[in-house]
Amino acid sequence: MQQRSFSITLSLFLGASLFIAACNSKQQTQSEGQEQTQMKQTPAPAFNADSAYGYIAQQVAFGPRVPNTPAHQKAGDYMIAKLKQFGFEVTVQSFVATTWDGKKLNARNIIGSLNPQATKRILLASHWDSRPHADQDSVVADQKKPVPAANDGASGVGVLLEMARAIQQAKDKPTVGVDLIFFDAEDWGNGEKASGDTEKENPNIDFVGFCLGSRYWAKNPHKPGYSAYYGVLLDMVGAKGATFAKEGYSVELAPSVVTTIWQTASQLGYSQYFVDQSGSAITDDHIAPNIIAKIPMIDIIHTNVLTGAFFPAWHTDNDDMSNIDRNTLKAVGQTLLQAVYNE
Repeated sequence: MQQRSFSITLSLFLGASLFIAACNSKQQTQSEGQEQTQMKQTPAPAFNADSAYGYIAQQVAFGPRVPNTPAHQKAGDYMIAKLKQFGFEVTVQSFVATTWDGKKLNARNIIGSLNPQATKRILLASHWDSRPHADQDSVVADQKKPVPAANDGASGVGVLLEMARAIQQAKDKPTVGVDLIFFDAEDWGNGEKASGDTEKENPNIDFVGFCLGSRYWAKNPHKPGYSAYYGVLLDMVGAKGATFAKEGYSVELAPSVVTTIWQTASQLGYSQYFVDQSGSAITDDHIAPNIIAKIPMIDIIHTNVLTGAFFPAWHTDNDDMSNIDRNTLKAVGQTLLQAVYNE
């Protein structure tokens, strides 16, 4: 009896010891895995939200950047000068866009390239033009006014310009090539389905009379045979309390890119902005690069996670600097900088 009791006790002791050892080993493995995950985060330069805010304010100060206006010309020249100042190779893609109502727009896609010789490239984009009429304004008299477009256009440009400045000032540069593309003539549409070959290539995605610049670029890239590892579009990325759900077409066409960006944001502590939730499918400047240029590109765009609506001042005369929040700019800009440096 005594020996049997000892044997049972010894067996229990050995079993417990093995269980504890196994648990410790598992915890150590998990800890090492977490450390390895953290080690993958290559140090990125700090994104200066005040600087980005200033770039947005300067665009708005020119006035609404509606194609064929002096403000549009001045804003384009400003962006070109800034990109050159920050050491980017600049390509200006001039074209004439025909609108849904037959108007001819003198438009420019502006491209800034870093490490132009690198074969692995990341494409980051935003549209820079303003909508010619504030059709969503509650004041009928204001619906014919052009939109100031602080958030819907200028915010994305401001983030990208600050990224360019931060990279230039950084001791360590990205190992990949980076192309910043400012698409023109995005915001003239009226909701009518546009003609062209895009619908034939993918009838499930309807283009409307928007996104003229990105469609032109996708068919006529600034460099023959251009391709990118992935792309990210910024649209309305500066408002206070912005939420970026996982846009529908992005999830369908470039799911791995969505995962990369949202995981990066989470690791940086920005999950309150980059919400882990599926959002609406939105026809935007990321569609043509996906469908025509075959580049997996996603859309970071502000939508209400409950209703799917855009931010309140969208396409109104109230889309001015009062909507722009430095904390939101920081979340978006730092996330993208980190993603670029991780490649």
